[in-house]
Parts: sequence; C-alpha cells; structure tokens
Amino acid sequence: MKLATLNDGTRDGKLIIARRDGQAYVDASDIAPTLQSALDNWNDVEAKLLARSEKLNAGEIEHQSLDIAKLHSPLPRAYEWIDGSAYINHIVLVRKARGAEPPETLETDPLIYQGGSGTFLRPTQDIPMMNAEWGLDFEAEIAVVLDDTPAGTPKENALDHVRLLMLVNDVTLRNLIPAELKKNFGFFNSKPSTAFSPFAVTPDELGDAWQDGRIHLPLYSIYNGEQFGDPDAGPEMHFSFKDLITHIAKTRPFTAGTILGSGTISNDDRARGSSCLAEQRMLEKIDTGEFVTPFMSEGDTIEIYMLDKDGNNIFGTISQKVAKA
Repeated sequence: MKLATLNDGTRDGKLIIARRDGQAYVDASDIAPTLQSALDNWNDVEAKLLARSEKLNAGEIEHQSLDIAKLHSPLPRAYEWIDGSAYINHIVLVRKARGAEPPETLETDPLIYQGGSGTFLRPTQDIPMMNAEWGLDFEAEIAVVLDDTPAGTPKENALDHVRLLMLVNDVTLRNLIPAELKKNFGFFNSKPSTAFSPFAVTPDELGDAWQDGRIHLPLYSIYNGEQFGDPDAGPEMHFSFKDLITHIAKTRPFTAGTILGSGTISNDDRARGSSCLAEQRMLEKIDTGEFVTPFMSEGDTIEIYMLDKDGNNIFGTISQKVAKA
C-alpha cells in the first residue's frame, strides 16, 4: 500500500492512497484525515485503507490522476526525525574528509542524531541556498516510520513497530559541521530541513527485498541529470533497522509517526558511486590529494529514487533544485 499527503492548503494536508504505479490516487481522508491520524489509529484504519488500495489497484474504484508536484512530504511534520549512520564505509569516508577519526565503537554502537522535524521540504520543493560557503550537500537514505514503540523494545520485536518506509534527502551543510561537533553537542545548524519521498509504503510493497530490517535494492542518485550513485541499500547496512530501533528505544519510548533514518547509503565498491558529494570528494582527495567536486550551487538538481526488480518506482522520486533562499 502506498500512502501520500495531498497539499490542500492546510498545514498537514490530506491523506490519499496512491496506485501502485504512482499515476493515480483516491481520497482516504474519510478513513483518516491525515497520515499522522492514520498512524495514531493504525489498528482501526489499516484494514480500511488496504481494502481501498486493493480496489484502486484493481481498477474497481473511481480515481484521479496524481501530480507529484501537488504532494506534501508524506508527513509534512513529525513528532520526531531521528537519523542514524548505519553504513560504515560512509562514516569512514566523511570522517576522513573533515580530518576526524571514526569512533572506537564504530562497529558496535550506532551513530544517531536528532534532526528538526517541523519543516520538512516537499519531495519536489527547491532546496534553499542561504550561503554557498556553507557547503550544501545531498544525502540519499531510506527511513522507516514507527508506531508507538515502547522503551526497552528488544531486537526480536523491533520490526513489529515499522509501519511505513520512505526515501530521504537529508540535506547537509558540510562546512558547518566541524565547528559544531567541536562543541561536543551534536549537529544543529548544519542540518537544515529534510525532504522525503512522495510515497510512504507498507513493507509488503517491497516483497522479498525487505529482509531482516534492510532493503536489498539499489538507491539511485541522479545529480544534474547524470547518475551519481546506485549503491545497494542492503548488504553493507551494518546496523539494520532492528538494531537502530532497539538502540533509540534503550531509555525512552517513541510515539507513532516517529521517523528513523538509515544514514547515507554507501558501498565499498567504488563502481556503485556515492549517495552524497562528501564521499566523492574524499575519494578524490585520496586519489589526487585534492578535493575536486564542489558542493551544490544554485541551479543544481538532485533526484533520488528506488526501483524494484521489475523496474517499478517504489517510493516515487525526490526531485529538487537548489535555489537562492
């Protein structure tokens, strides 16, 4: 089932169900007015949403054409947006890029930060460029949306709390990171508003690609019209979503609608490219002694999407342009 939020002029939009091909939709606001409402009442509304989704995909219900540009983020705002860094290759490369060593607990304790969750960018909304010297970068990721998740959730039950999955562009201001982290108090100014994919999908939409808390499919990043990377999101995800959920719930519960990200998808195989500019820059530095690729500028474009084994666009495409703020 594919869910989305239509931008109807209200802050939280209107819940719709998208057809599997992403080309049509039906209104679902009579079942739950918003996606957050659906998540709050999942046990009561899931069967109704699924039944309508099945009718839509079978052509048994009146529908409307879907224009991605008219969609909000699936959750236009969320109670929490938490991002991990589950791909060790990415951690090592970006740490080298800023002259920092990986943590001693690199392989045993997940890296997590808490981002801003009140002002998500729409999936086709421009990325605002406030200052070119801040080093604007994209980061292509995947994320899960949780239901109410108790403190102390054990690893064996963690995936029971995954309701939906999305793609992410975790916009980052690379040149602001070193000074922030020197204060030993985490990211803040270096992490502006994030964008998510047009569709949030239930795990069954992924078929056997969803295994043990990982998506075993390539994630495509198209930068300025050319393929920048297609790393496989599955095999090198060192910490699965089971691990990440258990980690964040160690000391406190999380409410329905919490978004948890994987961190930037990264493979050791250079032929798969990268999911952010910082990785590419570090590889250039290793090979030539110099950073070659600049960070994003006004007019640059980024598209992020994932195809299933039959070539279907599962989450829709994040398609953004950098524009002067």
